[in-house]
Amino acid sequence: MTRLNILLLLAVIASALYLVQVSYETRRQFITLERERNQSARLEQDADKLRVLLRTQATHLRVEQMARERLQMTTASPAVTQYLTADGALPAAVPSAVAPKGRP
Repeated sequence: MTRLNILLLLAVIASALYLVQVSYETRRQFITLERERNQSARLEQDADKLRVLLRTQATHLRVEQMARERLQMTTASPAVTQYLTADGALPAAVPSAVAPKGRP
C-alpha cells in the first residue's frame, strides 16, 4: 500500500509541475501575442499615414508645382511649340523666331 501511495504522490507532483509549466508557457505566448497585435496596430497606423502622405504628394497641383520648380518646366503654348515633319525637319512655314538655334 505504501508503494501505491508513493507512486500516486509522484504522479500528483509530476502533474502539478506539468500544470505550472503549461500555465507559464500559456502566459508567455499570450504576452507575445499581445506584443505582436500592438506592433500590427502601429504598422497599420503607419501605413495609413503613408497612404495619406502619398495622396497629398500625388495631387495635380503638387506635381505641377514640382515640375515648375525642380524641372523648370513651363506650360506649352504656340510660341514655344515646334512642329516636325515625318523626316524630322522643321516645316518651311515656321517663323525663324520659333525655330531652334543652329537650324536654318
